[in-house]
Order: sequence, then C-alpha cells, then structure tokens
Amino acid sequence: MKPDILAFFDEPTFTVTYLAIDPATKTAAIVDPVLDYDHASGKAHHRSVGKVMEAARAKGATIAYVLETHVHADHLSAAPWIKAQTGAKIVIGAKVCEVQRIFRRIFGAEDVSLTGSEFDLLANDGDVLALGEMAIEAIHTPGHTPACMSWKLGPEDVFVGDTLFMPDYGTARADFPGGDAATLYHSIQKLLALPPRTRLWMCHDYKAPGRDAFVWQTCVADQRAHNVHVHDGVDEASFVAMRKARDATLKPPALLLPSVQVNIRAGHFPPPDANGVRYLKTPVTFVDRSS
Repeated sequence: MKPDILAFFDEPTFTVTYLAIDPATKTAAIVDPVLDYDHASGKAHHRSVGKVMEAARAKGATIAYVLETHVHADHLSAAPWIKAQTGAKIVIGAKVCEVQRIFRRIFGAEDVSLTGSEFDLLANDGDVLALGEMAIEAIHTPGHTPACMSWKLGPEDVFVGDTLFMPDYGTARADFPGGDAATLYHSIQKLLALPPRTRLWMCHDYKAPGRDAFVWQTCVADQRAHNVHVHDGVDEASFVAMRKARDATLKPPALLLPSVQVNIRAGHFPPPDANGVRYLKTPVTFVDRSS
C-alpha cells in the first residue's frame, strides 16, 4: 500500500512541504512545514501551512506527526502552529543536540536546552514510528548537518531533506557548522542502496538551468544514473573535492540567521524581552579588507 502524498511548494524559500497520509486510517504526517516570514518587517504568518491543513481536513486526515528532516537554514518551521492545532508530535533526529550546541554558543541562546527537549520525539537511525497501518523508518543521513534524518514511509517512499536534490541539480552543501562532505557522500550512498524504484521526495528545488518547471520527486534509479554530482562511478574523493570547491562559491541562505535561531527551538521564537517583544540576533564579524 502506498501513502497518499501531497506536495506544497513555497517558492520564496524553494521549499517543499509534504502531507503524507495512510490511506487505510487517514493518519497523517506533515514533513518540513514552512512558516511565512518577512525578515525586513519581522512579520510572520501561517498562510502557507494553512493550505496544508486545509488539504488535510479535506482528506479527513488526522495529523499525528510533524517530521523535520533537519534544522533548516533557509526557512522557519511552522511545526509549533501545527502542534497547537492538532496535538501532533514534533519529531527530529537525535543528533539535533549537536546542532543546538553549535548554535547556542553562536547566538548566546542560553534558553536552548542542548538536550533536544524542545522537540517531542528524538529519533535515532532505524527507529520506527507507526502512522496508522504504515511505518515510518528513520534513516540517519548526516553531512549537510549532523542531525539530518531521511524519513522512509512504507516500502517505497523516502523524504530525503537536503541530502539530495533533483538529479540535474545535484546535492546539498556541506559547509555549514557540523557539516562534512565525506559524511554526506556516505549518507547519499545509503539512500542510493535502496531499491531502484524507491521514490525520493526532495525538500527543495531550485529549477536547474535549462528546466522550466519546479519538480521535487525522483527515484533511486534516476539519481544513480543521472545525478550531476554523485551518479554511479563518482568516488568519495572526487565528490568531496567537487563539494568543497562548489561550497566555497555559495552565499549564505537569505534566512540563515533567523531560521537557525528558531529551528533549534523546534520552531519557537526566542523568549520575549522584558518589554514583551521577541528578538532575533545578528552576530557581527568585522573583516579587515584594507590589506
């Protein structure tokens, strides 16, 4: 039996949120929900995730889990809003504690637990969650971040987070704190060892040059044959050299600083100051370019 999977693409952040439903029981999970956030004004709303919830209601689905593939650096999570609406449990990889440790220091975020207690469930590689009559298996796929988790739903569907992109775009960067290109290579090989027909659902699509439409679903066979960075025959050393060279040219994501601060808190904003206002911090580094 295959799950009923609906995709919701957020073009401002190039992120795909998924609603995955067990057709037998109508029990559902939402994967990587996006909070609409305008950094210039500091205003946030739930319009995008509201469409996901409307679709769930139309399908008669009950949301049991919000699955985060990792601590996102390009969008803020809407997980707390979904939890408030449905009682769903927020789930992330157990290595999120390492990510919290890195970024609590950077942002002076003393309220962050370092134990992942902001989340409801911390998953380790191989853990299984019941989704109605279906099973969700956690597949630890670090490299982009230490906590990256791919979620395998049923026998043939995997939500891969930022581990892989569409074959014509390649693979995720590995230069964030805690990232590692060699580790990413081995995580990708773990996914590519799945049966060839396994469907892979991307977290992002950036519409590779020459392609006119956004797409976000492929399969293991297509990735092995056509991925421009890591197709069959690409060895670890070649991949690592390519990834490091490419990462050196990439700019930080536009929402990196607000996203990480919110997402290490499971989608919650920092606690309010004495005036009742919540603030996000911007670390400043002076770079001497005079010489």
